[in-house]
Amino acid sequence: MSAWLRDETPLNPAQSDLDERRSDIFALLRDEGRHRTAQVTAPGAEWLASAAVYPHSALSLWRARPAAPAVLPCGSVFDIVNVPAVFGRRMLDRLWGDGPGSGPVAVHRGRMLLFTAPGTAHRLPSLLRWEEFGDAVPPLLCHGVGDAVTIPALTPQSAEGPRWVVAPDTRQPWLPGPEVLLWACVRAVRTGRAADVRVSIFPAAEQDATVYDVSRRR
Repeated sequence: MSAWLRDETPLNPAQSDLDERRSDIFALLRDEGRHRTAQVTAPGAEWLASAAVYPHSALSLWRARPAAPAVLPCGSVFDIVNVPAVFGRRMLDRLWGDGPGSGPVAVHRGRMLLFTAPGTAHRLPSLLRWEEFGDAVPPLLCHGVGDAVTIPALTPQSAEGPRWVVAPDTRQPWLPGPEVLLWACVRAVRTGRAADVRVSIFPAAEQDATVYDVSRRR
C-alpha cells in the first residue's frame, strides 16, 4: 500500500478489521483504477487531496468514506469551468476529437465540471467577451481563487448522481488553459449550430457511452 494511505493512528482489533476492509477500496484504485477512464486512481486521489487545506485529513476521510463526495477549494491546484452538461459534452467531443484532450472532468447536478489550469477562471470570461461567438456560449460558472466545489466520490455508486467522466489518474494531470477552453467553446457552438441536435450526457445503454482515450492527452 502506498505511503500516503498508511494510517498511523493506533487501532484496536475491531477498528483494524474495519480498516482492512476499507483498504480494499484503495487497493482497487491503485491496482486497477488506472485502466478505467471514469475510475479515480490512487495517484489521482493524491492529486485531488493536494488541493485541500489539510491533504492528509482529506485522504483519511476518503479512506473512511470512499463513496462520499468532497468539497475542495479552487485556485491553487486547479480551477474549474462549470458548463451545462449538453454543451460540455460537445466541448469534450471537440477536445478529444480535434484537440489535445482534457483534464479531469466530472458531472454534477446536470452540469459538467472541467478541471483546468489555475488562472483559467479569471481569464476565460474576458476572452469570451472578445470572441465573435462568445455571445452564443451558454452561461459558464468559472471557479477560481476563493471558490470551492463539490466533486464526485472516489467510487461513485450510481450513474445517475455525481460521477467522473474523465477521472484524475496521475499525480500531475495535464490541465487545459483558457485558450484551449476558448477554442473548445467556439467549436462546440459551431457544432451545435450545424447539427442542431441534443446530445445526452447519460446514454440509454452503457455500451453506447463515449470512452475517451486518455493516453492521447498531451
